[in-house]
Amino acid sequence: MKKLLSLGLSIYAMIGLLGCQTLQQMTQPTAQVETTAGTAPLPGYSGPKARIAVADFEVKAAKATTEIGSGLREMLVTALVNSNRFSVVERQVLSAVMQEQELATSGATQAGGPQRGKIKTADIIITAAVTEFEPQASGGKGGVGGGGGVGSGLLGGLLGAALNKAHMALDIRVIDASTSEVIAATRVQGQATDVAGAIMGGFLGSWGLGGDLSAYANTPMEKAIRVCIIEAVRYISQVIPQNYYKY
Repeated sequence: MKKLLSLGLSIYAMIGLLGCQTLQQMTQPTAQVETTAGTAPLPGYSGPKARIAVADFEVKAAKATTEIGSGLREMLVTALVNSNRFSVVERQVLSAVMQEQELATSGATQAGGPQRGKIKTADIIITAAVTEFEPQASGGKGGVGGGGGVGSGLLGGLLGAALNKAHMALDIRVIDASTSEVIAATRVQGQATDVAGAIMGGFLGSWGLGGDLSAYANTPMEKAIRVCIIEAVRYISQVIPQNYYKY
């Protein structure tokens, strides 16, 4: 009788261990790169371009840093250029450009270098503020114990992880550079869960996450970031008046 009881307890323990392993496998993040997921890319374009500049991002979200803001700005610039709708002038390296021009006109370099008086100006300024940045926001009712929280213990941790969401939001303003008038403004956001997630490329292509954003590579937060950036480009392309497309 004791042997049967001992055998039964051993089998029960093995079943419990296998069950925990299976549950853990089911609830692990499964995000993967997929260029067609989520937001559909903008249609192809080959017409005249609008000339724009992208200002430094203002960081207002508690969980974001200045470095994250810089990385998001770089992603937005890349997406704007790759959309083929915009000629983006870069102001963050203007001092380096002018230094090269000064060097070229000093007589110390070979002829044919950069010339003065040819720096292009932007008709539109894009500003953005990072208002939300949540790599692991609560998943709501799915949390063990209700109330959106993740329950205590191994089971609560596993179930909570499966239902967590990552999301971010940007406040975008499109400004006329001549008048300083705000042409349009909106809030764009991206959100992803870590269950069967997919990281979209769109016209960002396979461009990776640089700087502090690299910590979120191949995670649901990367998908949320990419969705947000692509939606920002979509909005900007839709609200800039047609008469700005002249280059």
